[in-house]
Amino acid sequence: MRANEPSAAAPEGPSFSALTPALDARSLATLDALGFVRATPVQAATIPLLCSHKDVAVEACTGSGKTLAFVLPMVEILWRSVKTMKRHDVGALIVSPTRELAAQIHAVAAPFARALSKAEDDSEKDKVSMLLTGGTDVAKDVAAFARDSPLVLIATPGRLWDVMQRSRELSVKKCELLILDEADRLLGMGFMATLNNIIARLPKQRRTGLFSATQTEEVTELARAGLRNPVRVTVRDALNAAAKAAGEKTGKLPTQLQLLYRVCPVDAKLWHLVNFIEEHRECKVIVYFLTCACVDFYESALSALLSDIHPIALHGKMKQSAREAALGKFTTQEAGILMCTDIAARGL
Repeated sequence: MRANEPSAAAPEGPSFSALTPALDARSLATLDALGFVRATPVQAATIPLLCSHKDVAVEACTGSGKTLAFVLPMVEILWRSVKTMKRHDVGALIVSPTRELAAQIHAVAAPFARALSKAEDDSEKDKVSMLLTGGTDVAKDVAAFARDSPLVLIATPGRLWDVMQRSRELSVKKCELLILDEADRLLGMGFMATLNNIIARLPKQRRTGLFSATQTEEVTELARAGLRNPVRVTVRDALNAAAKAAGEKTGKLPTQLQLLYRVCPVDAKLWHLVNFIEEHRECKVIVYFLTCACVDFYESALSALLSDIHPIALHGKMKQSAREAALGKFTTQEAGILMCTDIAARGL
């Protein structure tokens, strides 16, 4: 967790410098520069396992710090193997279900991956990790890989498999680590066959981390196929643990999240939504819809009804450049409305 995030729950785990096995001094320096002081429970439980040659199947809710829980072990593993890597060898693969989440993981991983580069030029250090997502020319991705020879690929499954098939240079024979992030979402979007194809090309003597908010039957099946005697890590925060101990029902949601709802007729939904937004003008609001068409309709309706508020639309039928612009605009705003499908439902 960042030291300067007042709205987030305080990390309950140890300091990163106290983890065993000890993290490399370069990793600790990067953590310190970014303001990360103490590990969250999922980080404290997962990082030592992956760094100790264990496969893991991690179940933890959104907002628990899962990204650093696999980015740090990735760097620690590659510190030791980078000297044996040849040009176009890929040392680690991180697979994510959506373009937006893959881009976010890439941004988190970048400062840690840069330290793996021996280059003195900053622009060359940025080439250690590469983002591969759909919506762009795959031939350009293949050419960029051949030119830059990144050590880490962070990708959506379809584009990763496409590049693996098309690239003559790309080699995963020395891949040390495979991470499947939001695995339940990956499988829910129908990527099982693609994931199996990717896994079939990887060496068996690797480490694999499977991260998920829920452990579905499909996730369990994938764990059997891709992980060797995995250690299962289930992280629930203190209130959930207390509720379970008391025999009460527990959920998958963070306990700091408050759930409220209003039952209303279908034709009154728009009116209630307008009122809600009017009452939360100073906030950032994300509104989820079932379909892309619903997003476009409500975005147009709210733009007409709220002349001084301009909602931002985000869905899978938009061009990649428009998706990136929409998410970037919402990220930089102090207050605003993002209207989207469940493309933004995980991790953003």
